[in-house]
Amino acid sequence: MPATPDSHARRLGLTKKFVGGRVADVLELSVIDDPAAASVSLDPVRLRLLAELAEPGSATSLAARVGLPRQKVNYHLRTLEQHGLVELVELRRRGNMTERVMRATAASYVISPAALGAAAPDPARAPDRLSARWLIAVAARTVREVGDLLAGATRTGKRLATFTLDGEVRFASAADRAAFAEELATAVTALVGRYHDDHAPRGRPDRVVVAIHPHIPREDS
Repeated sequence: MPATPDSHARRLGLTKKFVGGRVADVLELSVIDDPAAASVSLDPVRLRLLAELAEPGSATSLAARVGLPRQKVNYHLRTLEQHGLVELVELRRRGNMTERVMRATAASYVISPAALGAAAPDPARAPDRLSARWLIAVAARTVREVGDLLAGATRTGKRLATFTLDGEVRFASAADRAAFAEELATAVTALVGRYHDDHAPRGRPDRVVVAIHPHIPREDS
């Protein structure tokens, strides 16, 4: 069955938006790995503008919503545009002036640890499967590696093969939790041993990450 434009968009994590009288694709999530872009995105005013630009808007319409002069909003928009965080979608005539209508380049953003350079966490420094800090370092590596892969897949229009298992379990005791972790480690080790093949001529490596941590319910859930 041939791929439709909608199925192609889903593979790349795109959302359909109606912009300037036409349907446009918007990334669901973009990973920021450039230090300058990360710094720009963390400014509170620019964060607000990025959130507002989930739907296209101009400096004039945004100024009214965020309570800033249009010239100030224009300055921030141009800075965001220079770093690829917003883009021009339409030029609109308003009397004797041309209004630039902008939108965020993604519905949401995450900053990759790659933006921290040598200060980024490295799981190789102190591997300890019982350490919360090591869990964060592994999670940070996941964001960096998958972010790089996702950027490449998006550029080439290809699907990135991933699998995520996310669930919740309520343990009756700390002993049950420890026993669960031990059984899980044994099961995963057995699976890896069954399927890992160092000599497969066309084989490719995949990283397997399994984590257990306390669950904090969201206030709005």
